[in-house]
Amino acid sequence: MEYAFPMAGFLYWVGASTVAYVALRGSYSLFRAFRVWCVGNEAWVSPRLGEWAVVTGSTDGIGKSYAEELAKRGMKIVLISRSQDRLNQVSSDIQEKFKVETRTIAVDFSLDDIYDKIKTGLSGLEIGVLVNNVGLSYEYPEYFLEIPDLDNTIKKLININVLSVCKMTRLVLPGMVERSKGAILNISSASGMVPVPLLTIYSATKAFVDFFSQCLHEEYKSKGIFVQSVLPFYVATKLAKIRKPTLDKPSAETFVKSAIKTVGLQSRTTGYVIHALLGLISSILPRWIYFKITIGLNKSVRNRFLKKTKKN
Repeated sequence: MEYAFPMAGFLYWVGASTVAYVALRGSYSLFRAFRVWCVGNEAWVSPRLGEWAVVTGSTDGIGKSYAEELAKRGMKIVLISRSQDRLNQVSSDIQEKFKVETRTIAVDFSLDDIYDKIKTGLSGLEIGVLVNNVGLSYEYPEYFLEIPDLDNTIKKLININVLSVCKMTRLVLPGMVERSKGAILNISSASGMVPVPLLTIYSATKAFVDFFSQCLHEEYKSKGIFVQSVLPFYVATKLAKIRKPTLDKPSAETFVKSAIKTVGLQSRTTGYVIHALLGLISSILPRWIYFKITIGLNKSVRNRFLKKTKKN
């Protein structure tokens, strides 16, 4: 009996300390969420980082929206994509609407011999922001060995989703380090956050982008460089084959307006508050349930696509 009261006191303080810790963690998480999603960091991305911004895959969707948002903030824009005609159109639209200088570089990121041309096009520019957005996914979810033209698909997805991020960073980062300021925004995907069967190569390449970004941020944050991994869920773009925006599938413009406010606050972000909630749900689901749901959804999309194409 003589040990009962000391033990009870010890357990009381353990419990009280645990409750206090959980309460503090919860309060801090709520404060961080309010800071990111309600207040944001509107003024962080601006010409003070450097007068030029470079955006890959910039003629449509998320890339085009980043180019427009950066131009709106007064930055000059280098647009890099495959089609010169579409580059000319986007370039003309940005110049007319935002009154900033633009340049274009037409290259095919599925090839690996394009970077000397890009290097020449970027020569002498003070680049403050790089948006590595260019990306490629599957035409439809498919089992690895049944992917049409598998060898070529492997090469294209690695060149576009992986090699481009490394090589573009290699070209732009030295100037940022020299000036001790800059931001690199690497557009990954929620499918790089957790594995997505039937989109195996795409999911794996986007996981590379996420890990590459996290490592690079830790290496260069002390030198004034902010590297961000952006991991969106579905956004209404041609790449996602979604035409009509919804609350959980925002337009590219809505997504980018939200995501750009997280630069300087989150080095790893979903970019959009609803996507942050989806990410939280994905992270706490038991893995077997997550895989069952994901495989079921992707099998359904696969079957609908194959049925439709056979009819045609």
